[in-house]
Amino acid sequence: MAKTLEDKQYLIRFNCDKKSHLEVLNHDLCATACPDKACTLFCPGEVYKWEGDRMFVGYEGCHECGSCRIGCPHENIKWEYPKGGHGVVFRLA
Repeated sequence: MAKTLEDKQYLIRFNCDKKSHLEVLNHDLCATACPDKACTLFCPGEVYKWEGDRMFVGYEGCHECGSCRIGCPHENIKWEYPKGGHGVVFRLA
């Protein structure tokens, strides 16, 4: 049976840093100028969550795909690679 995207994402391993490599630069901009909250839709790791009037970033589950760098219509997300040895752990199956 073919695995769903969600099943495959569950198998990804992460070595998380204590400091986020993702940053929402202006939370007010998200609240006032972005009615669609596109980052909550295009991120495959579901890193961005909109709760109340604030965006929360669960950087620990970032797949490092970079979609948030190009997907935010306001360029309001700062994305950097995680420090060496942190982030997604790739290994041969």
